Amino acid sequence: MTTPAAPEPPIGGVAVSERPAESQVLPGGWVTIVWDDPVNLMSYVTHVFVTYFGYSETKAGKLMLKVHNEGKAVVSHGSREQMESDVEAMHAYGLWASLEKTT
Repeated sequence: MTTPAAPEPPIGGVAVSERPAESQVLPGGWVTIVWDDPVNLMSYVTHVFVTYFGYSETKAGKLMLKVHNEGKAVVSHGSREQMESDVEAMHAYGLWASLEKTT
């Protein structure tokens, strides 16, 4: 039995890459991190992510599970001013949050 040949790469074409994962952030920006806490229910954290950030239930649920399982999750990225606003909003909802500069 022979092994099929690898497909030939296109000649003179334009390379197209997939969009980066949503959790990846560009260097030099700021991120909002939500930390796991012993107080808030997982359903409440999901609700906050849907309500404040406008995330879908699916995305909010994945972020909530990351917070729960890994202890923290990056929930937004952007300018320092916007991340300060997001951290204040998370605090207003009773969540533990901080901002961090990306490198």
